[in-house]
Amino acid sequence: MTAGTASDQREHVSEQTLGRLAEESWNRFDDHDAVFYEGVWHRSHALAARARRMCGGFIEAGVRPGDRVVVMAANSPDVGLTYQALWAAGAVVTPVVFLVGAEELRHILDDSGAVAVVTSPELVETVRATAVDVPVHVDTLELARGAEHGPVERDPGDLAALMYTGGTTGKAKGVMLSHRGLWQVAKDGYELSHQRGLNRAIIPVPLSHAYGLILTVGGMQATEPQQTVLMRWFDPKAFLSLAAEQHVQYGAVVPAMLQLLLAEPLESHPLPELAYLTCGAAPLGKDVLAEFERRMPGVRILEGYGMTETSAVTTFNPPGRRKAGSVGIPLSGYRITIRDSSGEEAETGDVGEICVAGDSLMLGYWGEHEPDPEGTALVGGELRTGDIGCLDDDGYLYIVDRKKDLIIRGGFNVFPRDVEDALNLHPDVVMSGVVGRPDPRVGEEVVAFVQLRQGAEVTGDELIEWARDRVGRVKYPREVTFVDSIPVTSVLKLDRKALRARLI
Repeated sequence: MTAGTASDQREHVSEQTLGRLAEESWNRFDDHDAVFYEGVWHRSHALAARARRMCGGFIEAGVRPGDRVVVMAANSPDVGLTYQALWAAGAVVTPVVFLVGAEELRHILDDSGAVAVVTSPELVETVRATAVDVPVHVDTLELARGAEHGPVERDPGDLAALMYTGGTTGKAKGVMLSHRGLWQVAKDGYELSHQRGLNRAIIPVPLSHAYGLILTVGGMQATEPQQTVLMRWFDPKAFLSLAAEQHVQYGAVVPAMLQLLLAEPLESHPLPELAYLTCGAAPLGKDVLAEFERRMPGVRILEGYGMTETSAVTTFNPPGRRKAGSVGIPLSGYRITIRDSSGEEAETGDVGEICVAGDSLMLGYWGEHEPDPEGTALVGGELRTGDIGCLDDDGYLYIVDRKKDLIIRGGFNVFPRDVEDALNLHPDVVMSGVVGRPDPRVGEEVVAFVQLRQGAEVTGDELIEWARDRVGRVKYPREVTFVDSIPVTSVLKLDRKALRARLI
């Protein structure tokens, strides 16, 4: 697990650029059905030709190497092609999740200095509302009329993607990711997760999220022809239908998607060819994993862990070597150290801050930002993630919670995830979120927000007793508030900032 050993042994290091990788991936296999989207299969060579024309279109439109271009669109085949075309043109992809509002988009456009925006018709109004004077390409029809153009020369250490993160805790910061970092993580992730013969995937996660971006690059590292069933956005009923109709063998989801799928009659949707689902982007409750696998006995959930700052993936549970409850082992180019509150390396099994070292870490944050002592930071070449966890004797990582979400009640540490896992076990609970309320007597009080199933009759007092029986007399919530829905971010992560705002 020593950082850098894998990349040092690679041949053709000078070709570890994503525009070159895209070109190589198109030439690697014969023409085949590559992407199924909204009822139509798209052939691989036709997609490649379109991406080359889009590269020419960007160059003709004045995009130059190093320029940042915002891509804000719902999932479609053109999103991945836009990334590939921009990388071939030498530009920096700046993906933005299509659910953001005009104010956040304005900040990203101003902060990044983007020279253009690529969007879809339903999002033009949001782009215009920013009042930022920047060329807007609606869809890619005009760009795809350009002359075909191959990849320009770039260095593996050059900036490939500028991804904005941290919007739930303040102004979003641009995370700078290099060609080499994304290339290497995609390669290592593919090698750790791929099972020969399993090549048909369903992808409902946003391609504009770090998770979706690395899936795009991972597909470019494939050693067998891939077929992707791409969803515009996630819908549980459509997911089950598409997975069955298209004989899907694996897929990528986030925990909230699994929870929504559990609300469906899974037993009425047998998926005999579905072998596994990778799961990341947020913590997965043990009860959700166990219940899903109980109701879909042929499917394994393979959890991973990563963050934008680690080029999206840090650890993964390899097929056949999964440890349920863990997020797997580090990719070959990463080394994980658990550090205690004084910064010293913790003993195996002890809980502390997860720190990551390796060649594929971010280059840094774009521009000037005030350091967050409780947040993510590069210190001496090591990424202090702000996440709390531990390693076992086999090197598997276990996530406990986010450092800044820790509640200290009467001097005792309360990890919100422990309380949420207990509440979510109740048959009437769909989802819960736990935060701390400032309290003059105990420092912080534990407060739970709960979304109930339709027709549920459980009371707040009953849920408090339920939680106390499972997490003990210190951690249980003293207050339960019922809500119509638990707020989540644009990539379906629990939005604790929104919950804390409701305490005011």
